Amino acid sequence: MRLDKALALDAPVEASLSRSRLVRLIAEGSVSLEGAVVTDAKTKARAGQIWEIAIPEAADLETRPEAIPLDVVYEDETLIVVNKPVGMVVHPAPGSPSGTLVNALLHHCADSLSGIGGAKRPGIVHRIDKDTSGLLVVAKTDEAHHGLARQFEKHTVERHYHALCYGAPDAADPRLGGLPGVGFEPGNILRITANLARHKTDRQRQAVVRHGGRHAVTRARRLKTFGVPPTVSLLECWLETGRTHQIRVHLAYAGHALLGDPVYGGKRKLAKSSLSDTARDAVLGFRRQALHAASLGFIHPATGEMLRFSAPLPRDMAELVAVLES
Repeated sequence: MRLDKALALDAPVEASLSRSRLVRLIAEGSVSLEGAVVTDAKTKARAGQIWEIAIPEAADLETRPEAIPLDVVYEDETLIVVNKPVGMVVHPAPGSPSGTLVNALLHHCADSLSGIGGAKRPGIVHRIDKDTSGLLVVAKTDEAHHGLARQFEKHTVERHYHALCYGAPDAADPRLGGLPGVGFEPGNILRITANLARHKTDRQRQAVVRHGGRHAVTRARRLKTFGVPPTVSLLECWLETGRTHQIRVHLAYAGHALLGDPVYGGKRKLAKSSLSDTARDAVLGFRRQALHAASLGFIHPATGEMLRFSAPLPRDMAELVAVLES
């Protein structure tokens, strides 16, 4: 296989090395085989070879404060909880150097935000996708940053999401009963235990894998169903682990992809008899994954107090639910 393709498939996910970046690293002389630098991305790589990638120290992003309005749910001298809107990226990246949550926090918190001058994501201990709305906690001190990070590493943080999906997960569905890693707990709670890894051919996506990958567990229960037969469901989902795109990938694997998901949703056709014309048009016209981080609970790293917060559905999801209900 070509060297750039082989490295894109096998480089650790944590390194976040896109194929285009690997091509640049190869050209810059940062890739070698047994001490010999290779600068041609078309070089053939073979099974069993050990390639070394010398990743240069990341240059500091020129992150600047921006007076972007924030929906602040809670704030004290050590941390802040915000309700992130749809369309906002959490931290600056080459494709999104401004208009991010970090830009807004730098303005809101001035230089009290943890990690300024060092970390590339000051005070950020978890993320949600650009087109997912909802709650995030951000540290303002080093102590809070480390304390929150430990809780996320141990998976003790409570995170519940609201999602709109196709169909209605049900323990009586024989298709789900035969799907590896999928089962139900008392109360008709869907439990998906399926390892996740980067997709073999598209590194921007995650995929369920039988071998290897990272352990991932998602639970979901139906709050409401819409249509006859049930065509759309409002779900409450919660994470035992927190992997990239976890809810989106797991629900798509179970055949209940999120409405509007451009990556995992696929093309859907809805029977004309299942929903009204207005509701069907609203479902098919929803243009982002219908996912909202609705509640967040953690132990305050300074006081030891258990804190829990909630945020209502954003306007677009609330309006869609209202159309479905009507």
